[in-house]
Amino acid sequence: MNEQAKLIYTTRMAVRWGDMDAYSHVNNTVYFRYFEQTRVEWLEQMGCRVSPEEPIGPVIINAACTFFAPVNYPATVVIKMYAGEPGRSSVMTWYELFVEGEDRVYCEGSAKTVWMDTRTGRSAPIPDVVRALFD
Repeated sequence: MNEQAKLIYTTRMAVRWGDMDAYSHVNNTVYFRYFEQTRVEWLEQMGCRVSPEEPIGPVIINAACTFFAPVNYPATVVIKMYAGEPGRSSVMTWYELFVEGEDRVYCEGSAKTVWMDTRTGRSAPIPDVVRALFD
């Protein structure tokens, strides 16, 4: 994670029985869903709707996750979302995932978010409400 990253949002989610795989731990693809839900909650709490009807919206152009330990059901995960200094149309985000009540980091992730004009498919300036987090 970038050392200048700023903690911008924290959320909690219950691990669902269906999140597990054949090895009885949360499937690796589900962690990306946890990060996605965290991103959407963060955007919505700032008033940025994630909807195809919106003229400008965020899209992910890359995502990564490093797994340190398996998460098992039942559990509640805590996801901390960090962001770096925004560019004209993009911002880099990082995630740390914990199990509630523990200090251990179970995984770390990242995603680059780009704002896009939904009509043209071209990049668009980051909304002022997002940029204001870094002023």
